[in-house]
Amino acid sequence: MSHPWLQSYPPGLAPEIGPLPAASIGEHLVNSCNRYRTRAACISMGTRLSFTELERRSRDFAAWLQHRGLPPGTRIALMLPNILPFPIALFGALRAGLVIVNCSPLYSARELEAQLIDSGAEAIVILEHFADCLHKALPRTRIKEIIMTGLGDQLDFPKNLAVNFTVKHIKKSVPTHGIKTYTSFNTALKKGRERDFTPPPITPDDLAFLQYTGGTTGVHKAAMLTHGNLLANMLQTNACFDLVLDDHEHLMVTALPLYHIFALTVNGLLALNRGVTSLMIANPKDIGSLITEMGRYPFDIITGVNTLYNALLNHPKFHELDFSKLRITVGGGMAVQKAVAERWQAVTGCTLAQGYGLTETSPVASLNPLTSRSFNGSIGLPLPSTRITIRNNEGEMLPPNAIGELCIQGPQVMKGYWNRIDETREVFHADGALKTGDLGFQDEAGYTTIVDRKKDMILVSGYNVYPNEVEDVVALHPGVKEVAAIGVPHKFSGEVVKIFVIKKDPALNQQDLMSHCREHLASHKVPRKIEFREDLPRSNVGKILRRVLREAENQS
Repeated sequence: MSHPWLQSYPPGLAPEIGPLPAASIGEHLVNSCNRYRTRAACISMGTRLSFTELERRSRDFAAWLQHRGLPPGTRIALMLPNILPFPIALFGALRAGLVIVNCSPLYSARELEAQLIDSGAEAIVILEHFADCLHKALPRTRIKEIIMTGLGDQLDFPKNLAVNFTVKHIKKSVPTHGIKTYTSFNTALKKGRERDFTPPPITPDDLAFLQYTGGTTGVHKAAMLTHGNLLANMLQTNACFDLVLDDHEHLMVTALPLYHIFALTVNGLLALNRGVTSLMIANPKDIGSLITEMGRYPFDIITGVNTLYNALLNHPKFHELDFSKLRITVGGGMAVQKAVAERWQAVTGCTLAQGYGLTETSPVASLNPLTSRSFNGSIGLPLPSTRITIRNNEGEMLPPNAIGELCIQGPQVMKGYWNRIDETREVFHADGALKTGDLGFQDEAGYTTIVDRKKDMILVSGYNVYPNEVEDVVALHPGVKEVAAIGVPHKFSGEVVKIFVIKKDPALNQQDLMSHCREHLASHKVPRKIEFREDLPRSNVGKILRRVLREAENQS
């Protein structure tokens, strides 16, 4: 069977998606906002933004951009946390035909400069707290329009709310900076309100995002994602959500940053499409405040990464929440550990459904059925209109259960990498299948299981050792809070496994952990080195960065 996963599709899930709902994301925004006009689109720090207000304010911003002479195709950077100006600026820029360049607020000046130069961005929307970083990066860039939003005046927030936000979420005063020429976000909205807006012609093939990623080589580059890519992925994920959600009002916890492609598609576009309210969390690292916010609203849906779910489960206040309405929990961005998934289900009563994707696939490529009653460790089934094949280094397709590289085809796959013709050519097979750089296998029922990243695989005396497997076993020990596994050089075996562990139980020692690993792992997979730490290097969504650990080891 060429598409074995179709036999495993739950009843009601069609193998293909239908036509796109609109030619562009902006057009679809207007249609959705008109449909759900009275519902809340977003809630941020107690402030409610309705779908009607989102449509109006995004139109105002689009009009301002248009009358500032920024034509369709112009790149505009967004450097904002999860606060209300984000969706307004995002959708306003898309309606004006601009291309979004998402920038993490955690960037250093060097990182920001590199991204602004590479993308050729000519405008940026930024929270004033990060303006000093922009000022340092600015001289070599093409930025000519700076739109700055503050906390005391944005969207008419009351002053006490602004102070509360600063203390709880930013936790530092606004730094002085040398930027003298800029427009406040509120001023842009006000002036745009006084202008006419003419929607430019936008097609599904037009660029919507330059979304930066480490890709499969570790070199940061921008995936070119079109309006059609994002709308298709919205329809694909929506088809899965349709199996368990009705068309009534629902609330989704948005703790992952919207500048990350996972939250952008699922918490942004999918929520917009369904009229779901997004509970925006500005600082998910403050777990106590996150839990307090979750306790204020009955939530149906939550998305996150393994480290977020683990942190929530390890906080005593989390167990006091009401989970009676929780219907959907989706994990992605990194491997979900079995121990975390099983604890999540025991505490909340909701199955943690693991999905998989890449920035290059807009991002979702596969997902476990949301009707599943238990965690199975796989990344699930390819989404409708998506094909996942397992191939060897020569590009030949492998039989069921054979380990090889995952390759993806579907309408959500990017056009290519921005200004990188060679890298684009290298990442696609001749038939258009995207090489993911992930190793895994697909069983006879069409479920795919990731064993690890190609570059993370550890070679011990000629045997392949996959860090995910080691981490899963170590995480089962009740004294372990978090773990990361890498390979380190060894003069006899080539490499050996080293693990970095954050303790849950202060009494945990190396001998106990080694005994646990010997009981559950083959001898060549057992860690030879253990290092206890207070924290581990992480990405902006909390994913543990093995690459940073490897680099540190090589330098020591």
